[in-house]
Amino acid sequence: MINSVRNTVIAILNKNNYGYISPSDFNLYAANAQMELYEEYFSSYNKTISSENARSSGTDYADISKPIMEVLESFMVTNPLTNTSVTTNLSNTYYLPSLITTGDEEYTINKVLCYSKILYGGVNTGVNPFQLIDVFADFILEGVSVGDIVTNTSVAPMVTAIVTAVSTSTLTLSADIFTLTPESYRIVDVSVQNEAEKVSVGKISLLNMSPITSPSVNYPAYTQKGDSITFYPSSIINLPLQVEATYFRYPKEPKWTFTSLANGEPVFNQSQPDYQDFELPFEDGYKLAMKICQYCGISIREMEVVQYAMAQEQHEQPSFSMQQ
Repeated sequence: MINSVRNTVIAILNKNNYGYISPSDFNLYAANAQMELYEEYFSSYNKTISSENARSSGTDYADISKPIMEVLESFMVTNPLTNTSVTTNLSNTYYLPSLITTGDEEYTINKVLCYSKILYGGVNTGVNPFQLIDVFADFILEGVSVGDIVTNTSVAPMVTAIVTAVSTSTLTLSADIFTLTPESYRIVDVSVQNEAEKVSVGKISLLNMSPITSPSVNYPAYTQKGDSITFYPSSIINLPLQVEATYFRYPKEPKWTFTSLANGEPVFNQSQPDYQDFELPFEDGYKLAMKICQYCGISIREMEVVQYAMAQEQHEQPSFSMQQ
């Protein structure tokens, strides 16, 4: 989609010889345009919910909130959080999702889960792709079942996999997380999970003052400060338990790549390792082009381009996010 969007922008700019947009400038404008539309989806979803509550929204094919939810949920991910005890002395503190810890930046956290029941822990005795082998274990006797979480605790950050098959001493995993021996592991019962409540730093002190309102293992809480979150009660890590967050991630920055020039013009090449297409739906291509044209018009100081793009953006309704 990114190449068609760029071709549209170039065609609009060249209509009256307004100028030329370089690949580097286009990539900058494309990232900003995508982020604008991404944030619009959240506000559009809020409007559709308000319309439903006011009974002014349709159903079936007229249910506008459904496609908006599908787009937003494509950016929702669940990842285990990395404990900060590797670099600090705070064992009940975890890093927020980031490129370093989880591989992506979090836009907003939806919920944080604590798995408080450890089924089994040990050390692997063999290595086989996508398997956990421990001849001294009896996974069936310990109650391990399909869907439980297996964590390689010898690796930082912790890597999690889902059990897909169970035998006495071997588990088949959905990810190849054991490559050496011996490596320690633990298995968490995925059915026993407690959602932690987010509270302010000032409120947690008041909650801890009363045995009735203070957080517990079954009803944990957490506070957020800087790039980390702290769980309460402070002994929560001593179980030990697995902590994971479900959150909306930022969309990846689009990048239009090329490798050669033809008659002085760069030629699109998506086989480059740093190539990245837009992550928004295909129907948003028109709005992306119009928003990029607005940036281009400001850059070349041509208000006609800006005004044209803004008028077309308001006139056309190419996707569900603007149908309010």
